[in-house]
Amino acid sequence: MERRTILKATAAMAAVATIGLGVAPGNTQEPKKYRIALIPGLTTDAFYITMRKGAQAAADALGVELAFQGGPEFNPVVQVPVLDAMIARKPDAILIAPTDKTQLVEPLRKAFDAGIAVITVDTFIGEGKYQTGQGGADFPLSYIASDNVLGGRMAARALAKAIGEGGGKVYVSNVKPGISTTDQREEGFKAEMAENFPGISVLETQFNENDANKAASQLQAVFARNPDLKGVFGANLFSALGAGNGVQQSGQTGTVKVIAFDAPTSIVDNIQSGLVDAAIAQHPAEIGYYGVVSAFAHLTGQSIPVSIGTGFTVIDKDNVSDPEVAKYIYSD
Repeated sequence: MERRTILKATAAMAAVATIGLGVAPGNTQEPKKYRIALIPGLTTDAFYITMRKGAQAAADALGVELAFQGGPEFNPVVQVPVLDAMIARKPDAILIAPTDKTQLVEPLRKAFDAGIAVITVDTFIGEGKYQTGQGGADFPLSYIASDNVLGGRMAARALAKAIGEGGGKVYVSNVKPGISTTDQREEGFKAEMAENFPGISVLETQFNENDANKAASQLQAVFARNPDLKGVFGANLFSALGAGNGVQQSGQTGTVKVIAFDAPTSIVDNIQSGLVDAAIAQHPAEIGYYGVVSAFAHLTGQSIPVSIGTGFTVIDKDNVSDPEVAKYIYSD
């Protein structure tokens, strides 16, 4: 089903549920006020800050109490205690961006076993295929996120265009294996290059553990081994900014092209200066908004899609000042 159709259908379900909660004349019983928790990958990232704003907008519209709690870094060791504490508070539903697709399965099962509705946002557990009756990680109700394979393909097309599509060496700067979103972005990037740009050679992926300084050092090391390096795809914010800094430190700004995934406010200066050629902006406010809408619809007896995809906007030097594009730059 087309993304917009899914989103309209989900919003419509919530609207029906809201009407169903109206207080009939002479009935003094107050409608139940649902409590929904949003647990981000980390609290300090502009992506998740923007997601929270979208979730809060939906919560305000639906009369839902929204709790937002997370850790300071994208790490399952940090996230699991936050999840356990939230389960102890017994919300009606949990929206969560799992920091590992394997290590968060059993901690989230505790929520499910406690009768808490679970929806994953941005990232997923297992294979991201829910309500199938198969596998040990299919119990979440829905997965709401960007199509990260498509996002990786879009990044490949943007990088191929930036380097002239004639050929050359590029690589992916990534976080670490096991994160569903960045795994898929790398998958999509490599598939698109192999299928449609055979003249471009994709070098070994560099994993930076979400450390921008490490990503910068890796760029310089790759460039030292491959002075004909043409470009790099940063599969998340820190990877892209770190790689961009490495390009700058190597004196290769404008020569080694950088495509960033995600669009914090800092990306504007980097695009305008030529350090970054393009950014693939997700729509995190939509993810948060439809996460709350979907949870509310489920809690009020409506069926919801097991997967809802949100869109992308490609931001480059030609459109970064356009208000219709700039609105997709993340809040800080």
